[in-house]
Amino acid sequence: MKKILNPRAFAGVVAMVLLVLASAPASAVTSTTYESDVIKWTNVKRVDRDRVAVKSQSCVDRYAEKQAAWMASHGVLKHQSMSTILNACGLSLVSENIAYGYGTGGRVVSAWMRSPGHRSNLLNSKVRWIGVGAVRDGDGVWWVSQVFGRKQ
Repeated sequence: MKKILNPRAFAGVVAMVLLVLASAPASAVTSTTYESDVIKWTNVKRVDRDRVAVKSQSCVDRYAEKQAAWMASHGVLKHQSMSTILNACGLSLVSENIAYGYGTGGRVVSAWMRSPGHRSNLLNSKVRWIGVGAVRDGDGVWWVSQVFGRKQ
């Protein structure tokens, strides 16, 4: 004989599953999700302020990924050479925001928006491309590089 779950009990189980999923730790966030969230929230901030949304671009993304991995492996927050990116990607303009310790892409974008220099990079009306690298170190700390560019 099959047991039929009481509708109230079923609703309780569903609520419990949703609660567990909603409270999943930041460590459950993947690099891909983190990076997508950074791009999404960057564009929300840009569009809210009448800027053009930036698009992901492979060359600047490669440099963002490489820098995030380097920072995470060395435990050092450091900017990379902008002239290298300018030349390698054929850009006329490049900038970078870096950070560590923020559990989500939305949180790191909010932090950058509170810093005048980072905010200026994020809202620069001349940039059109974005690349984001997010790497978690052995302690679970996120290291992030956000590179902006504009073609010549």
